[in-house]
Amino acid sequence: MFVGIDHGTVAIRFACISDTEEDTKKLEAKAKIFELRRDEAARMSDVDILSAVEAGLGVRREDWKLVAVTYSMGDAFSTIRRLSDVEGRGSLEGGAGTFVGGGTKVFDVVKRAGLPAILIPGIHARSEIDDRMKFFSHGASPEKVGIAYFIYKSGFENFVFSDVSSNTVTVAVAGGRILGALDACIFAPGMKHGPLDLQLIRDVDSGKMTANEAFSHGGVLTKPHFAADEASALKTLALFVAMELSAMSVLVSEFAEDFEFFTTGAVGEREDFRAAVERHLKRRVRSVPRYSAALGCALIARDVFRDAKEILGIAVEI
Repeated sequence: MFVGIDHGTVAIRFACISDTEEDTKKLEAKAKIFELRRDEAARMSDVDILSAVEAGLGVRREDWKLVAVTYSMGDAFSTIRRLSDVEGRGSLEGGAGTFVGGGTKVFDVVKRAGLPAILIPGIHARSEIDDRMKFFSHGASPEKVGIAYFIYKSGFENFVFSDVSSNTVTVAVAGGRILGALDACIFAPGMKHGPLDLQLIRDVDSGKMTANEAFSHGGVLTKPHFAADEASALKTLALFVAMELSAMSVLVSEFAEDFEFFTTGAVGEREDFRAAVERHLKRRVRSVPRYSAALGCALIARDVFRDAKEILGIAVEI
């Protein structure tokens, strides 16, 4: 069995797939999924975490052939490597968002347990992406690579997707290679986090808050005129997500005439939200479940185990 771990904003999601099923749709139906809240994981011991994951997946860890791990920004390296070969936890110091400790605990548990594991990098300025997208220091955290691979293994080579939940991140893929990504602090807001506008910059400069606190309070639900009206917040978020998808389609269209749009995440998987984005773009928008990141990571683990040399243009060095 192969396991993928999605280090999400609120929860850590685990997916377990077999080494026999090749049809992605059937695999999705048969896959075992387990979710552990980050705050809960932070309070658990190593033994308790491993026992909870084994019970949740229904598979003993002795039967895990390879685990694909994602953690934080993943910006201290740019190739897929053995977890044991990556210095520290694979992320540069500092970041954006709220530190809880659950993801760190799970990472350390996997490493201390000596499980066969690989670490997936994020998308950043040192990644093998379109040179122009290297303008931004960071594009996407590692679990977005998992989402992209899940969509790719579902039969799509050219696409743009937005992962929409607490924040919004959009990734462009053409010819089965990641071209680049727009991180949560760049363009479209999420429900809780978002880019720094002029007022937030003023608040940071005046000492009212740090830049990270401003980002963590930049989402649509943190704005007073949207906080009391979730329908209006979702309507606004759908507009910005459609704009971000459209913006990244400019890049993809240089490499492919035909491509697809996707949304995912706790908000992006909702049918009403997907439909709202679709109305703005005036073309079909597909959705994939929030578990697609963990499933995609499990697929990466399986293909690396089968000696894949690259994943979506990311070299495998193990």
